[in-house]
Amino acid sequence: MSVSSALGAAVQGKSAAFGPANPFYAKSTLPFEAPPFDKIKDGDYEPAIEAGMAEELKEIEAIANNSAAPTFENTVVAMEKTGALFQRAMAAFSGVTGANTNPELERVQEDLAPKLAAHRDAIYLNEKLFRRVAAVYEARASLKLSPEGLRLVEVRYRDFVHAGANLSDADKEKLKKLNSEESTLSNGFRSKVLAATKDGAYVTTDKAALAGLTAADLSGAEQAAKDRKMDGYVLPLQNTTQQPVLSSLSVRATRQAVFEKSWMRTELGDANDTRATIARLAQLRAEKGKLLGHDSYAGWKLEDQMAKTPENALKFMDALVAPAVANAADEAKDIQDVIDSQKGGFSVEPWDWEFYSEQVRKAKFDIDEAQERPYFELNNVLENGVFYAAGQLYGLSFKERKDIPVWNPDVRVFEVFDADGKPLALFYCDYYKRDNKSGGAWMSNFVDQSKLMGTLPVIYNVANLPKPAAGEPALISFSDVITMFHEFGHALHGMLADSEYPSLSGTSVARDFVEFPSQFNEHWATYPAVFAHYAKHYKTGAAMPEELATKIKKAADFNQGYLLTELVAAAELDMQWHSLPVSEGLQEPDAFEKAALAKKGFTLSYVPPRYRSSYFSHIWGGGYAAGYYAYLWSEMLDDDAFQWFQDHGGLTRANGDRFRKMVLSRGNTEDLAKMYEAWLGSAPNVEPMLKYRGLEKGAAK
Repeated sequence: MSVSSALGAAVQGKSAAFGPANPFYAKSTLPFEAPPFDKIKDGDYEPAIEAGMAEELKEIEAIANNSAAPTFENTVVAMEKTGALFQRAMAAFSGVTGANTNPELERVQEDLAPKLAAHRDAIYLNEKLFRRVAAVYEARASLKLSPEGLRLVEVRYRDFVHAGANLSDADKEKLKKLNSEESTLSNGFRSKVLAATKDGAYVTTDKAALAGLTAADLSGAEQAAKDRKMDGYVLPLQNTTQQPVLSSLSVRATRQAVFEKSWMRTELGDANDTRATIARLAQLRAEKGKLLGHDSYAGWKLEDQMAKTPENALKFMDALVAPAVANAADEAKDIQDVIDSQKGGFSVEPWDWEFYSEQVRKAKFDIDEAQERPYFELNNVLENGVFYAAGQLYGLSFKERKDIPVWNPDVRVFEVFDADGKPLALFYCDYYKRDNKSGGAWMSNFVDQSKLMGTLPVIYNVANLPKPAAGEPALISFSDVITMFHEFGHALHGMLADSEYPSLSGTSVARDFVEFPSQFNEHWATYPAVFAHYAKHYKTGAAMPEELATKIKKAADFNQGYLLTELVAAAELDMQWHSLPVSEGLQEPDAFEKAALAKKGFTLSYVPPRYRSSYFSHIWGGGYAAGYYAYLWSEMLDDDAFQWFQDHGGLTRANGDRFRKMVLSRGNTEDLAKMYEAWLGSAPNVEPMLKYRGLEKGAAK
């Protein structure tokens, strides 16, 4: 029995129960084929996904067993048309489990994890299918394909080879076992981190312990306690090491308690301790890298990325360590001076940094967050900032729709129109933090854009911004504003896609390119014309005073030594984990982490990595394994790109349309490095990144 036949038989029982009553049975009749969340029940996902896997494997077998000679149309394009049921059910399931999960959905995730890994293997390790794809690849020069068609053939062939299609049958079986275990462990890791983050919240009935928080913050903390059916106050954890409330809490013992709850959330020796999980994941991945012909997992993972090799990524990151650490040390001196001037009697620790750096910021720039927040009301930032910039650059307009069903009442939906008034996309935004939502912020698709399939994109953004108490405005920090612009940059990459083939559309690009459009979009948050359009007082509608706006912009590179150091530390930590050879064996996570950071020169005790190994969801459960460096690599691209805009007139439709035509709409339809260079007119340069980070002085040390 073939692999796909065996997998099909394994899910036959549940898929047999799948029928017309299931909301995924036929494609959605809603606008843009949006998921019918008002009709979907928790019990609908699993049978639909399993039926979808079975259906897709039948389609794949038909292509693999086609008696006709392999052609571009009957093999490569035919593959593009497979899996419609699986994709629509899986897209909705992934969206809901990330943003609004529950114990039943978590059970389904756990059950499906190894099956999904096996499903992918059944396609990419199908020898007959690979032979057909390889035949088209070998003949590609004589097929007179369009540039996008040629790119599709090359990408598809590389995907098969990268997935192990050239392995022997025995090694394919080993790979399947590794993939299955890795999928199961990654899913378990995500569940543990979600639970640990919820359990790690700081809880108190002592209002005095929360001195420094605003009335609105206290109200939110009180509401968070009520939501959990608890007395007192709850400060939920966010996914990063440092917590936003640390900039306000004036009681040092409270700050330390909050920090330690964050730092230790997954290392308490309980059911949510992840250390054994990540140690085994690292070992599995090292074995996988070796099996696939590389010295390490990172070597395998980066072969189809822009960086190409771990050595290139490390060379790039290593060059940032010295200037970042030097600037962070200078920043620490300023903080220590404040502590000493107040006769604090202690040396700065991680839990002190946010609180005292905010005081340094206030002293240097005569500004603090309490002054800023009234001018950053979430909905106003969205509509008059994020959307406005997209309108100015790309001619887009947005109309809220109340008739599209959502997965949670907090979610808003907008129809997006192009400059000519034609419908372009559907956009969902789910911004408020919930205990059943994964940490961080992200973008994804419910429906991909594709001319071949006749579909327009359905995009969503998710974040974890603090939800205000009922009747209160959602006043956010400027860093939250940047997060909104960032995630919408990803959304634009999906919305403006203009590809024939779905697998090349939108954000289907290398990991170290995908963050480029999102980080580039961050720059418009501080662009004068955009900033002035949304930075308005939530009560009066008055524009932010020019003096305050100037201070915020002057403070843009404040604390950049710290911020870059924690980011580079996390990226280096990721690469160290995934550069392990098989011969190193199972690691003890705490010892490994300490040694890995010291090896790279991260010796500042008061600057912890942005994520500790044990809750680093990006790399153990989020697809960024050996890829967290991508944020830094993409930052080089985005800062250089923004400098191009500045040099060519800034925020203009002409510039936006050119960027859209040559980059944002292109997805993965051409070589990414060549695409970037064709638009920019040269290879990327790191100097703008050092300038925008305020690190030119540190780089010279």
